Amino acid sequence: MHKKFTIVIAIIALFFTAGCAKSKGSGAAGKNIVEINEKMFAAQVNDVYLNAADYFGKTIKLEGVFKKEQLHVWEEPSYYVVRYGPGGCCGFDANIGFEVKWDKNHARPYPEAESWVEAAGVLKVADKGYYLYLDLASLTILYRRGAETVLQ
Repeated sequence: MHKKFTIVIAIIALFFTAGCAKSKGSGAAGKNIVEINEKMFAAQVNDVYLNAADYFGKTIKLEGVFKKEQLHVWEEPSYYVVRYGPGGCCGFDANIGFEVKWDKNHARPYPEAESWVEAAGVLKVADKGYYLYLDLASLTILYRRGAETVLQ
C-alpha cells in the first residue's frame, strides 16, 4: 500500500513540476507573444481573425512565404506573410496569413517576393477599421523553408 501511495504522490509531483518548467516565451514579456506554428497554422490564424480583441497589443510570430501585391498602379504595394491552404476559389489555394508592414518611422527594406521569412509584429487594425495587419518588429529571411501548404 505504501509503495502505491508513493508512486501516486510522485506522479502528482511530476505534473506540478512539469507545469513550472520555463518554455519559450515565458515571463512577463513572453505572455504577449503568440507563435503561430506549422501544425495548426490555419486554425491559429483563423482564431486571431475571429477573436482579434484577444490579440490586440500582442506580438504575433509566424513563418511563411513573403508576398507582394499591387492592385493599382497608383497605390502602394501591400506585403503579406502567408501559407497556402484549402478553401480558395476556382481551384486556387487560399492564402492564409497576415498583411505585414513597417511603421513609417522604422521602415526597412522588404525581401524579395516568394522568400521564406519569419515575421514578428504587433497585431493592429488599419485606420479604416476593416482589416488586421502586423506592425512589424522584425522580418527575417530564413533559408530553411517550412511547409508552404497547410491543411489545419
